[in-house]
Amino acid sequence: MFRLISKRLFSALAVMFVVSLITFMVLKWIPGDPAQLILGTEATPESLEALRTSMGLNLPWTAQYARWLGNLLQGDWGTSYLFGENVRTLILQRLPVTFSLTLFSMILAVCFSAGLGIVSALFQGSWIDRLSRSLMQLGAAIPAFWLGMIFMILFAAQLHWFPVTGYTPPAEGISAYLHSLALPSIILAIGESGVLIRLFRSSMLSALNQDFMQSAQIKGLPRTTAILKYALRSAMIAPITVIGSQTAKLFGGTVIIETIFALPGIGRLLLTSVEQRDIQLLQGIVLFITLMVVLFNFITDMLVIAANPLIRMESGGNEA
Repeated sequence: MFRLISKRLFSALAVMFVVSLITFMVLKWIPGDPAQLILGTEATPESLEALRTSMGLNLPWTAQYARWLGNLLQGDWGTSYLFGENVRTLILQRLPVTFSLTLFSMILAVCFSAGLGIVSALFQGSWIDRLSRSLMQLGAAIPAFWLGMIFMILFAAQLHWFPVTGYTPPAEGISAYLHSLALPSIILAIGESGVLIRLFRSSMLSALNQDFMQSAQIKGLPRTTAILKYALRSAMIAPITVIGSQTAKLFGGTVIIETIFALPGIGRLLLTSVEQRDIQLLQGIVLFITLMVVLFNFITDMLVIAANPLIRMESGGNEA
């Protein structure tokens, strides 16, 4: 068990290093002069050269990377050329918005998909099953940006059920906070539900056909008890992995929804950094999103290990 966790941690650190190196090299090739961006177009050549020297831009890329990585390990993520603030501070200021949006979206998607997928498996061939399969196709086919604009016009602009744009922090009221994130969370949840409904349905169908369900029936165990005690637990193992992957993907993919609804999250900050060619900020955001994706995947692996006794037995056997 310990060896398996150590391997996951080593893989995570290796991914972080490779991503940081690739990100640094790619962004260095993007046209644009950070010194020119900071000082403006009217800066003199002397002042530009002095700023490049102070920022280390005149050094070889290997020395620049080593310097950037060393500062990063010490907690210094650099200073944004555009905002003039520490990159880490800018990211942490916008983290609650993106984290809340991701969390609420996945909670809605998992609850809806698990309920509909499991019920459709229990009543295979019924109208509920046909409805769930239709929703699978719709959830996978409808683009988030189109759905966001339609929902904004219908539920926000016309019916006034939700605010059109903007974000309310929790400090200003929990009700207003949830209300400001409800519509974008629903839109993102619809996009994630298609895959999850299919997965919950297929996993439950597979669990219902396992030998332990037949054994429970032979022993006279009520079907409801057997489903709750055995089939449901077995059906949860596969969805856990996909839920973790979708959460990681969603955390780094909220740019469109945050832009449509004017939410001050990390996705919108990423778009701003790309538009303004703020390389220092862009590097920090890409690395932070990678860190969160790796963290989500690591937590998912640990949950799968905890839920599946076979993996624990294999890991224990390997250590022996």
